[in-house]
Amino acid sequence: MTRLLEVEGLRAGYGRVEVLRGIDLTVDEGEIVVLLGSNGAGKSTLNNTLSGINPPWDGRVCFDGHDLTGRHYRDVVRAGLIQVPEGRRIFPNLSVRENLALGAYARGRATRERNLERMLDLFPRLRERIAQLAGTMSGGEQQMLAIGRGLMADPRLLILDEPSLGLSPMLVTELFSLIARLQGEGLSILLVEQNVGQSLEVGQRGYVLENGFIRHSGTCAELLASGELRRAYLGL
Repeated sequence: MTRLLEVEGLRAGYGRVEVLRGIDLTVDEGEIVVLLGSNGAGKSTLNNTLSGINPPWDGRVCFDGHDLTGRHYRDVVRAGLIQVPEGRRIFPNLSVRENLALGAYARGRATRERNLERMLDLFPRLRERIAQLAGTMSGGEQQMLAIGRGLMADPRLLILDEPSLGLSPMLVTELFSLIARLQGEGLSILLVEQNVGQSLEVGQRGYVLENGFIRHSGTCAELLASGELRRAYLGL
């Protein structure tokens, strides 16, 4: 498989507080890589550093053969590395159509209308609510919108930060089916989750982040079979 993302020795933090303490991580083309960790482990800091929102202190981020270390977030988006952030971050006073269109602002303009139709096919609920203000929709519908907005940019790699947070069990099942479908269409995904069981079932490889360090890594089958991991994260 072709290496798409390569992170080496990445350190980052806020002020004098170091959050990431030398992260090594890779994602290959067409692969779902799962990043697990409890609250405060550094997952969102890693996402924001990869996305160009938070400047790195040290280390290297190479994406699709290009060095993106410390580059502006617009450059990261234009390269095709797209994050769907935790908490959805949709624009509540804009319509569903307007939110989706904004996803193609920096990348994907040439294919915006085609991608819009694809998103409405992928998420029929959004088609029904195309003119509705995004802030009036349910949490599950807003999550669909956030993912659809990210896909509007024609991502090479999609970072999904806690996409199942706050969703009902039925919607969580639908979400993971969607993630598997997107991978089946060739999309590479970095899935950042606390939902350990379903994440490891849908992914190929995984990392466990703890206190800013990668404590465990391997195939998802290996991580699921790990007694230490099962006790720490699954309560088994």
